[in-house]
Amino acid sequence: MARINPGFKKEIQKYGSFDFNACYNCGNCTAVCSLTDAGNSFPRKMLRDTVLGLEDDLKSSVEPWLCYYCGDCSTTCPREADPALLMMSLRRWLTAKYDWTGLSGKFYTSKRWEIGAILTLSVFILLLFVFFHGPMTTELTPEGGVALNTFAPWQAVEIGDWAMAGLLSFFLISNIVHMYFMIVRKSRIRIPLKLYLKEFWALIFHFATQWRFSKCESESGTRRENLKKGKYNYWVVHFLLMSGYVILFTMIVGMLGWFQTDEIHPWWHPQRMLGYYATFGLLIGTIYFSYLRIKKNNEKTKHSHYTDWTFLILLFLTTVTGILVHLFRINGMPYLTYYIYVIHLMVLFPMLMIEVPFSKWSHLAYRPFAIYFNNLVLAARKQNAA
Repeated sequence: MARINPGFKKEIQKYGSFDFNACYNCGNCTAVCSLTDAGNSFPRKMLRDTVLGLEDDLKSSVEPWLCYYCGDCSTTCPREADPALLMMSLRRWLTAKYDWTGLSGKFYTSKRWEIGAILTLSVFILLLFVFFHGPMTTELTPEGGVALNTFAPWQAVEIGDWAMAGLLSFFLISNIVHMYFMIVRKSRIRIPLKLYLKEFWALIFHFATQWRFSKCESESGTRRENLKKGKYNYWVVHFLLMSGYVILFTMIVGMLGWFQTDEIHPWWHPQRMLGYYATFGLLIGTIYFSYLRIKKNNEKTKHSHYTDWTFLILLFLTTVTGILVHLFRINGMPYLTYYIYVIHLMVLFPMLMIEVPFSKWSHLAYRPFAIYFNNLVLAARKQNAA
């Protein structure tokens, strides 16, 4: 028999949801949802489990991750229970439950923890440069650029990048393993090895494209209505933002010697073209999503949690300081290059350390893994029933 947590309402409200008790289980939210199917009936089921306080059932559910916040359920809800906001709150809550360190829960429920962690990590980077930076030379390279690697040798920075990447991978992967046990193992269904291999393609595809965002947009409303709400733009801009981030992260962690060079390449060089694409994607993405959250002209941006703004602000500052470092470096402005480079890393490091394993960026991993785990369970059930 499922255990009921009578205090669950207060707990989930800390993650952004409000009076979901207004729901009287009419099922309209599931009827209008373009992503729900026979195997996963949401958001209605999630609403009922939340109202009843079925915490254990919610922990093992994948439905919150299969929801991509189309917003049609909240727009058409006759009781204004806002099921879309509840699904978003459940995703934050689940992120905290997967995280064995407890930090996700702290960051999502306490501004002091979030801001304190950012400032602590920023000061740590500042102190590293105060005590270990190289000479701040004013001599320029033969091309007229700043010798950045004299001040911050890429070999030393790369060691720090690898250490950071190792920590991020450890925390995120261990949380995903915890997620696996909560979802797949709790189903108590024997899953053959061949199913793990057969369904693996879905994990790669959805991680690379986040394709369900576009499915949500194209199947909900007329084309004119979707354009008016900015829906068709959402997946495109989201893909630009995500791909720009992935490219920049790859270049910083795996190709820093090629990326942070004192040689000034022509504008059409692959190094600069990749950098420009990543910068464009990040800049357009942060401005676009910030604009939507300020305007509040569609359902998915009507309610903003403080962690949503923290993420956008950190990402925007990382992008802008990166642009300034590039401009100052190629135009031979040594001291501005050095100071902005330090500020750039003071923003970049806490953003990655907090957002990737414990907050907003972790959702990019949890969504495709939820689809993968869900496919495994459904395929195993179908195979066992045959």
